[in-house]
Amino acid sequence: MPESSDLHTPAIDLTGVEFHWGRRSGFSLDVPRFQVARRESVLLLGQSGSGKSTLLSLICGIVTAQSGKVTVGGTDLATLRAGARDRFRAEQIGVIFQQFNLLPYGSVADNILLPLNFAPERRQRAGDAHAKAGHLCQALGLPSGLLASPAGRLSVGQQQRVAVARALIGNPPLIVADEPTSALDAATQDNFLGLLFEQTAEAGSALLMVSHDERLAPRFDRVLRLEDIARIERAAA
Repeated sequence: MPESSDLHTPAIDLTGVEFHWGRRSGFSLDVPRFQVARRESVLLLGQSGSGKSTLLSLICGIVTAQSGKVTVGGTDLATLRAGARDRFRAEQIGVIFQQFNLLPYGSVADNILLPLNFAPERRQRAGDAHAKAGHLCQALGLPSGLLASPAGRLSVGQQQRVAVARALIGNPPLIVADEPTSALDAATQDNFLGLLFEQTAEAGSALLMVSHDERLAPRFDRVLRLEDIARIERAAA
């Protein structure tokens, strides 16, 4: 949980950010200003290939901007070397990937606890990490008996819940989700979102989700289209 003195510091703050995927790709992303407040939930809409994943990569420090400032929780990512950015991401950001990115031969518990291996402060926030993993599984509708099961044997819906538990454990201040509902039917999608919002609120985390699905909009505090915050340029085919 953030200290009270940090509550007015945005979870995400991008100013004058410019990024280019190399000269030959012809792709560039320009974000004059974008903020997400602490505890706020924001849905960013855009079609596949529109640059949403590039924006998330900038916010997570996976790639760095050629100009401008990317600040997460008050930390300017440009001031961190590559290794420090990796550690910062592990400590401060829970990521839910579109393809889940679970270790198929690792147990459910191994997958949930994985971020804590690289984030001592987050591990400390988690307290009894194994007990917390069990609590998250229960809250997300996963039987606690699955903790010892290999992740590769789970259904898609169960794998998705494990991915959410992995993102939430240790109460990271920011949760970033990349198209996490794209493979779900409407009923499963609604149930999943309910669980995600419940657990994010309990952790006191901000949530930024990118998607092409406008039906998700009523759930969020704020809904934006990528073109509302960014200018995209591509080389002519």
